[in-house]
Parts: sequence; structure tokens; C-alpha cells
Amino acid sequence: MDPRRRTDQLSESSGRGRRRRRGRGGGAERGEAPGSPAQPRPPPTSSAPSARAAGPSNPPFQPQQARPPTHVPSLTSWWMVSAPPPPSVAASQPPPVAAEVLAVQMEKTTISSAPSSSKALKPLRRPGEGTIGRPYMVFANHFKVDVRRNIVIYHYDVGLAPLPLVSIRPEILSKGGSRKVVAELVRLNRESSLGGRLPAYDGRRNLYTAGKLPFSSKEFDVKVIDDEGTPSRREKDYKVAVKFASTADIHHLMRFLSGQQLDIPQEAIQALDVVLRSPPCENFHPFGRPFFHGDGATVLGERTTCWRGHFQSIRPIHMGLSLNIDLTKTPHFESIPVNQFVRQYLYVDSSRPFSSDQHRKVEKVLKKVKVEVTYGEYYHRRYVIKGLTRERTKDLSYADDQGHRTTVVQYFMERYRICIDFVEWPSLIVGNKNQIWLPMEACKIVEGQRYTHKLTEKQVTAMLTATCQRPTDRQNNILKVVRSNNYGNDKYAKEFGITVSNSLSSCHARVLPAPCLKYHDMGDEKECVPSVGQWNMKRKKIINGGSVQHWACVNFSRVDTATAQRFFGELIKMCINIGMNFEVKPVIPLRSQNPATMEKTLVQLHNEAQNILRKNAAMLQLLIVILPENSSIFYGKVKRLCETELDIVSQCCKPENIFRISPQYLENVALKINVKVGGRNTVLVDALQRRLPIVTDDPTIIFGADVTHPSPGDYSSPSIAAVVASQDWPQIAKYRGLVSAQAHRREIIDDLYNVTEKGPGGMIRELLISFRRETGHKPSRILFYRDGVSEGQFAEVLLEEMQAIRKACASLEEDYLPRVTFVVVQKRHHTRLFPANEGRESTDRSGNILPGTVVDTVICHPTEFDFYLCSHAGTQGTSRPTHYHVLCDENGFSAEQLQLLTNNLCYTYARCTRSVSIVPPAYYAHLIAFRARYYLDTDSSDGSTESSASTGRSVRPLPPLMEHVKREMFYC
Repeated sequence: MDPRRRTDQLSESSGRGRRRRRGRGGGAERGEAPGSPAQPRPPPTSSAPSARAAGPSNPPFQPQQARPPTHVPSLTSWWMVSAPPPPSVAASQPPPVAAEVLAVQMEKTTISSAPSSSKALKPLRRPGEGTIGRPYMVFANHFKVDVRRNIVIYHYDVGLAPLPLVSIRPEILSKGGSRKVVAELVRLNRESSLGGRLPAYDGRRNLYTAGKLPFSSKEFDVKVIDDEGTPSRREKDYKVAVKFASTADIHHLMRFLSGQQLDIPQEAIQALDVVLRSPPCENFHPFGRPFFHGDGATVLGERTTCWRGHFQSIRPIHMGLSLNIDLTKTPHFESIPVNQFVRQYLYVDSSRPFSSDQHRKVEKVLKKVKVEVTYGEYYHRRYVIKGLTRERTKDLSYADDQGHRTTVVQYFMERYRICIDFVEWPSLIVGNKNQIWLPMEACKIVEGQRYTHKLTEKQVTAMLTATCQRPTDRQNNILKVVRSNNYGNDKYAKEFGITVSNSLSSCHARVLPAPCLKYHDMGDEKECVPSVGQWNMKRKKIINGGSVQHWACVNFSRVDTATAQRFFGELIKMCINIGMNFEVKPVIPLRSQNPATMEKTLVQLHNEAQNILRKNAAMLQLLIVILPENSSIFYGKVKRLCETELDIVSQCCKPENIFRISPQYLENVALKINVKVGGRNTVLVDALQRRLPIVTDDPTIIFGADVTHPSPGDYSSPSIAAVVASQDWPQIAKYRGLVSAQAHRREIIDDLYNVTEKGPGGMIRELLISFRRETGHKPSRILFYRDGVSEGQFAEVLLEEMQAIRKACASLEEDYLPRVTFVVVQKRHHTRLFPANEGRESTDRSGNILPGTVVDTVICHPTEFDFYLCSHAGTQGTSRPTHYHVLCDENGFSAEQLQLLTNNLCYTYARCTRSVSIVPPAYYAHLIAFRARYYLDTDSSDGSTESSASTGRSVRPLPPLMEHVKREMFYC
């Protein structure tokens, strides 16, 4: 048996026997709540094991007869492997945490007759409101919007282009330039051709009026001053075509808000949003949804600044229409000469030419940045940077009209009396039709441009320090934004009959009870109910301690050997104290090595250890690494090498934590090591006693999925899709993860199911097979938490990914249709909740709402199944609740069942003794997707390369995870 797969059994003698498979409902059929009337059954399948059946007595998955045997590899072999006996625990009863209420609720639960086809899926209506938990009041940053009901909004299509007119293309100008042209059109024609109407314009093709214009189609000639840097700032003529497109009836919107119409009237909502965005577009710098201003900008370092601003969006919610307003911030380029920015960005001397790596970095960060010249008659003319010259500025020359060669340096001296000092650096390439070379010192970065590249650790720290606000401060600043926008006196709001409240929305919230956690019976505290979202390991031992008999360590930092050895000794002592079986001595004594030889050292260390252990048929289980001081560079190298080549889990430690040995730090590292070698830290008492709603009634697999995209400014790297799945029903504490690369910025996960020359495959199929191997059960239910999906992608993600799940199940066995609940997890939204009252009954120590706070009324969707849950305690700043939106539910969860289950799972996160802000399966999927980006060979790509999606090239796959690594929670 592989020593890395060993886990300590619990202390009771019954721990070695097989658990009873009895569900809560006794003899109830799968999918029926105890005591409920019989429901129509789906077509006969082999996916419903008896509630009392033990593992090996279940029928195995059978391949479809039409498939060749090679298409279903190892189905029989993995079925024949009996599952390890799950650990048993003492049957001590936990406190009655809403158990009686849940039991009554489960009796009322009804299940749909059969899993529907994903093609026929419709928006899921809310099954009701939750009742479990202590009620209290909170405020939300949603401001009620009322619209005059009898108004009809007319939508017109706009096309504009400079004369002479070649074609009508709205993309001919930026949004700001287009708004300037239309504003001039309105100023000149409002009282005449526009019939006194005040239109709202979005900067592209859409113009809205509160009533019909006197014409259905008309062209206007408009003259505006070109302030984009032409020498004479001359007037430019534009041709603007306005043509009627459609109407947006507010009556349909009101029917949707009242639940009488299911299809959302998107055009009406878009029109109202454009109207309310018109005033801030005139006063601030719009960038996407938010608006920014440079007042009080904070310096972040490396010639970047942090601009503050606000986000606003009109949303249909339970109480009607609301305007969601939140504070935001973003890094911007500092408006300075380009040479000064580059000097700060690279920390290089101007007397030395760029290396190839420096050239690539500077070109990547400056590409598409707008600059203005600072010399001569072309002062303030603006250009967009296309790239950098390959030659140094002093080597650049051109032929004049007489054919004489002139260098760029000579040109600037003779024409403008400017001495170019940075002659060793390349010049900027600008211009559309003709390529123009501009020395960096002759250009200045235009103000108000977002810095879209990855920030350094120092910049991130500075940004968090500048923008972190306590809840009361954030609440007051949001109210200041509302007052400053002055919607009551806004000309656009009055024109369209819109009124916006100046008060935050009041919401009825509930604080869900914290779950009871189970620890090992050998500890003094066998069970624990967390307080305000956190607890500790004092007087407790982990429920399943991993075994580490063969390990090694290496030091790549400047920490001296004695200090490093003392740290390793304390770490091992902590691992043993919390309940792990850990050999004190490493296979190979501690080594201190130069980080420049990191990869060579790790390979050599692994080979030496394997040569020693091969005599006993053992393998190296764990590698502990002290990273160099510049740890961000080397961390990824360690993980890539260990997980894709050496087949070993690793634990990295920063050198600053070695000197100041903190018990809390040692405890957290020990918890991470335990799950990496196959142990469990804690489980829910309700899970062990089969009291979790629905998921412990029948074998249930819980998935988490996420897609991470390249950082802004990266136009070539693939997106990374990750899927994790629970492997230890009913405990639900261990998750196995898989990753896959896919097309640049593609959100739909492509490799959930696929068919190759070897037969059917994909991440869902592999994880279902793994679940069966580990538990001896076929999943009767699937709970799928999907992270990272925006509202506009709900229908597409649900359709395609549900189809992939269905195909993966059907490839294992004909008519195998486990019931699926598909939940989208959204963290990147702008809803904030504030306590209505101060005090311990309403806030935690940071002044935030209490962990376990759930809101499923007022600010939620008018009809669909969603809720906001703040499952974590705040540490600094204002807590952000997570938004859960249920797109499909064939398992028949009630609102409070899913809310309570999700909140309880947030207490099982393996890396710390705190509840976390998003449900752990989704959290783990994000971790493994982020980890897999280290596997990419980033040195071979640069920002100038086109993405695979745009060029049609296939995506280069990630290096595969090694077999032993992917069995464990290596990503923790």
C-alpha cells in the first residue's frame, strides 16, 4: 500500500467496520422525502442503490452496448476495487442545531418527476423564503427607483462618421468623442428638429428619448472642435444619422417585476440604465461600468496611482427596481513623461540598452497606451503606442525628400533644438497609416488611463491600505455619492420620469446557526461549535491524521541552518500534537542551496531520496521548502516541478516566517500538510449522523468548478478550467481536483466531457469514477457549485455544461441520470450589507455583519431562486456577501435547506480554522486553477502574440498532473 494513502483510523473499535448505509428515510425510495406522498419516478435506471446496501453489492456501471469495449476503459476494474472502510466516529449527539425544523422542512420537500433535458431548462422559480436563523435588520447599498408607468421610451440607432463620408461607422470615434458629437447635435437641434426632447446616449449606437421624435430617420451635419491634438485645433465635420429602432414599454417591465412575466425586458432596463448613467458620464471618467476621478489619488509606486470612483447599475430586484451604487478603485498610469515611467518600472540606467526581456516587458506594458507629444507645433497631439523599435534611438535613421539619411537624434536637434538623452533606449512606434518614431522623453502619458497589468506585491499592499474602509465609513461614503449625483434635480431623470431614493434599502436578514464540528475522540474537545465564524485547535486533534514516514527538506533562503532546523523541529512537533503520525527525521538531512540551482537541486534531492527508499519499496511523501527572499518567482517553479514531474506534494514556507515562529502559523501549516498527505482535519457532525438536508440521504457528489483568465494586458495565455469533486461521502471533506487549459478568455468549460480516439473522457467522468472507487457508491445526486459566471452567461453555461454532465454520466452507464442541482457562485458583485444597529447582536469585531447572515428577500431576484450569504467573519474593510443563484434544481432543495447546507460547508475549509466567504468546492476549484497557471511556460510568450482563439490555433495542453499528486488535496 502506498504510504502516502494511509490515514489514521479513529479510536473506536467500531471504526474498522463498514458504516451502515441507512439513510434518514428508512425504507423511502431514492428522491422521496420521508413521509411524503409517492412521487412519479423517472425511467428505470441502475443508479438507485438501496439505502441499506453495502458498497460491493451495488451493481457496477455497465458500458453502452454500442460502444467498443476500448471506449470504456477500466470500468470493470475500478468497480471490483472495494472502497476503504470509512472512518467511524462516536455517536454523541450534537446540539439540536435547527434539526427539528429541518426535519419538518424535509418532510415537505417534493421532487420533480424526472431530470429534465437541459435544452428545456427554464429559469428556476424561488421555492419560498427561508425561516431558520435569528432575524435582524441590515441595510443594502440598493436605492429604490420609481419610473412613471405611462412613459414609452423610444430607441433610436445612431451612426456617425467624419466627412468626407465613406461609411457610417459608430466605431470611428471613442465613446467620449461620440458623446461630444451627439451633445453638440442636441445643443443645436433640441428645440427644433428634436421636438424639445432631451435624449440619453450610450456613446455607441443607442439613443433613447422619452417620447417620439418628429422624424423616423434623419441625418445631421455637426461641427466639433478636434481636441485630440491637431496643431490648429480646427473644427471637424461629422455626419450623424439617427433612425428609429424600437420602443421599450415600461408596462412589460412592471409585469416582470410583479412575477406576471418570466422573460426579462432587457431593452427597458438598458434604456433606464443609460439614462441614469448620462450625468456621471459628463462629470467623471467612465471605464466600463464604474466612473473614476483623479481627486485625492493615492500613489502606488512604480509611477502608478489609485483613482477612486463609484459603480452604479440599475437592477430588477424583489422590491422593484433599484440603483446599486458602490465604491470602487482602480490603478491608473501617472501622467508623466514616458522615460520617467520606464525608469521607475524597470529600475534601469538610461546609459544601458534594454535586454530582450526588458524590451518585451516595456512593450507589453506600454502597448495601446495613449501619449501626447511635448514639443514644437505638435504640442499635445495624441497618439496610441503600437510598440517599440528593435533598434536603439541613436541607431534610427530615415531618408528625407532629397534622399539624405538623417538620424532621429539629429532631426530633433535641428528641428526643435531638443537634445535626446535616452539614446540607448528604443523609441516608441506610433501612427496609423505611416509609422512614426517618437523618443520616450518627447512624450507624456495622457491622464486618466487605467493601468490594466498585474500589480506588484508592494502596489497591492498600497492599494489595499488606501481603499480599505470600515463598514460605517463605506456606508457614509456611498450616501455621499448619492447626494452628490443629486438624482432629484437631474435633467435626464426628470425628462424620463425617474425618481431615485436617497436612502439605503432595509432588508430582513437571518443569522444561520454555526454547525457543530467533529474532532478526534483522543482530544480533550471532541466537538466544537465555532463562535463568530472562527475557532482554534486548542485541546483538539484532527479527525483523521495523515501519516508522513518519508519526507525531505531544503532551504533556498539566507536563513541559517540552525534556525531552519529549529523551525522544522517545531513544525513536526505541531503536526504530531494535532494528531498526525510524523517521522521526526527526514530521509536526507537539511540542505541549504543557492536558489539559482533550484530545479537541479530538487531533482537531485528527489532522486537521492528515492534511491534510499527503493530498498523498502517506499516513496518520498512530502517535500518542505524554505523559499528564497524573492519568493513570488520561485514558488511557481517548485509547484510546477513537484506536481508535474517529481510526483510529490510540497509545502513552501516564506523565510520571514522562519525567524518569528508563531504557533498560529505552525498550526495552519500543519493543517495544510495533513490534507496534502491524505488526512482530514474536521467533518460536520450532521454529515456523520446523516442529518444534512438531502445530500446525506443518498450518495451525493459535490462539485466545484471555476475558470480563471489571464491577467489584463495578456492577450495570448489560455484560460484555465478547474473542477474538484468530493470523494468521501457522507463526510464531504476530501476533494480531488483536475485542470485543463482552454481558449483565451473562454468561460464555458470545454473538458467537462469529451470524446477522443481513446474513447469518452473529461473531468466529470474521471471524478465520478474516482468517487465510485473511494466510496463504493454511484452518486445518486450531484450538487454543482459553478464559480465565475456573470448573469449574461447563465443560459449558455447552464445549457452547455449541463449537457456535458449528462453526457459524462451516460457514458458510464446507459440511462444513468443522477439528479443535478446547479448553483452559480458570484463573488464579484457590488452588493454590500451593513448592520442596521451596533452591538454584539448585530456585528462582529470588525463592525461587519455577522457570519451566517443570509438575505433572500428585497434585494434578490424578483422570481428566481437566489440568495446572499455572508458566511465569514470580517477581518478588515467591509465584508462582501457571496451571491448564490440556483439555475437548476432536480433534487428539490428548499431555500433554507440549500442556505444551511452551503453555510455549513463553509466551515469545512481545510486550510484554516475559520469559516470562509465562498463554499469550499468553489474555493478549491479557484485555488487549483490559479495553481495550474504556474504550469504554463510563460517565458515563451509575450503580450504581442495573438491568442489562440483569434488565430484558430489549438490550445497547448497543460502538463498532466502526476498520479499520486492528483489523488490528494495538493492545492491546499
